[in-house]
Amino acid sequence: MLKQILSKLPKKVPKSDTSDSAQVDSGSTTTFANVFQCTNVGVAISSKLNAVKRVSSVVFPASMSAGVEAVDPHISFKDASNTQKQNLFISKLNLCCRVCDMRGPDKNCTEQDVKRQTLVELVDFVSSGSAKFTEPAIAAICKMCASNLFRVFPPKFRPSATGGEAEDEELMFDPAWSNLQIVYDLLLQLINYNSLDLKVAKMHIDHTFIVRLLDLFDSEDPRERDCLKTILHRIYGKFMVHRSIIRKSVSNIIYHFVFETECHNGIAELLEIFGSVICGFALPLKEEHKTFLCRALIPLHKPKSVGIYHQQLTYCVVQFIDKDPTLASTVIMGLLKYWPVTNSQKELMFISELEEVLEVTIMVEFQKIMVPLFRRIACCLNSYHYQVAERAHLLWNNEYILDVVTQNRQVILPLVFSALVHNTQNHWNRTVLNQTENMRKMLSQMDEDLVLSCQRKLEEEDSRSSAAAEQRRITWERLEAAANVQHVAVGGDVLASSACSVAC
Repeated sequence: MLKQILSKLPKKVPKSDTSDSAQVDSGSTTTFANVFQCTNVGVAISSKLNAVKRVSSVVFPASMSAGVEAVDPHISFKDASNTQKQNLFISKLNLCCRVCDMRGPDKNCTEQDVKRQTLVELVDFVSSGSAKFTEPAIAAICKMCASNLFRVFPPKFRPSATGGEAEDEELMFDPAWSNLQIVYDLLLQLINYNSLDLKVAKMHIDHTFIVRLLDLFDSEDPRERDCLKTILHRIYGKFMVHRSIIRKSVSNIIYHFVFETECHNGIAELLEIFGSVICGFALPLKEEHKTFLCRALIPLHKPKSVGIYHQQLTYCVVQFIDKDPTLASTVIMGLLKYWPVTNSQKELMFISELEEVLEVTIMVEFQKIMVPLFRRIACCLNSYHYQVAERAHLLWNNEYILDVVTQNRQVILPLVFSALVHNTQNHWNRTVLNQTENMRKMLSQMDEDLVLSCQRKLEEEDSRSSAAAEQRRITWERLEAAANVQHVAVGGDVLASSACSVAC
């Protein structure tokens, strides 16, 4: 029985019979053809499998593909089963990591449309509440955001703005904003996710991610900066572990702007974020926060482009004083340090900020700085730029400022009275002259004896100045007369010596 079974098995063809194998019938030829056909089909299938593996390695990197089933990213969420939707979500996120060039002449419009459609599907899927932000999903969305958002901006060829001139410049818009907006929306929905595991999320939204996100505030597109402002504010509120690095990184951006380049597009947005951050500072203030005020916020008054972010800067400064009133004298001395001399528009901003700061300044701090402060205000009252002079006069219409001035009038009135008299005699603008007259009447009603005393003192100073000027005039006349006499004497000696030499 065993021999019968073995006899049915195919025998191995010996090497010596290779020449005989070529002489086969038509049936044998058909068999080999089928074998070759099967071989070709196998090669084709193998090549397709390799292509699928290559696509899978792109869509699912090795670091993320552990435990993730590969799903074709081009199918719709409607066509996928409930068990496949989460993997399809990750697959589509990884597909969107490829960046399309929206500026180049050889841009692929079809590829851009496919990517945009995929991004829209992702937003709809997340908005529906079906998405679950597991660790692979968080890793995929952070990788996709980093691939699309983190980029190097082209160099700026426009000159830095001065004062309020920047507000009239043409705004620059990014041509890729239609895609970037969706990416920012996905990142914001990730951060706002109520059940987000912060321990997992902070592994991917780490310090490097935060720093690169802050670099994007230099974008010239105001829409992008507005999205970044919202996202960074949410990160600061949700990830307490990142608060210190955010404050430090923003300080470094401000230092670089103030002391090196004076060129950055996102200072206003960063200050707007910090306006709400300062409101949440615990009392007493840490030295770190006071250092930020002294070394970052106050020097921000120095650049010429302060008009772009002055409103936000004023709010931050006032919030600091509201938290710690003892900082008022430091802020006012900083304003006096950077007070503009030749830029009238900037001077108007400083006077407006000064009024807001004085409204929250306590009496003790006011008395520390009132002498240098009102010397500067007196200069503003005498300004030949009528808007500056008008704005300085309007300070006295503020009830709180007028009240503290009244309580310290013995020191303040002598500082400003001479400026008012000078305006009455010399200023060219009728409105300023009327304001000066009204202010003198108000001061007379406040303390008439003190005003009369200041006027007598001013008249005495004027008489002494006139006497000193007359004495200088007389002295110069004597010097000129003595010089003329000496010149004549020297001239006579020269003539006499020349006559003697001729006679000889």
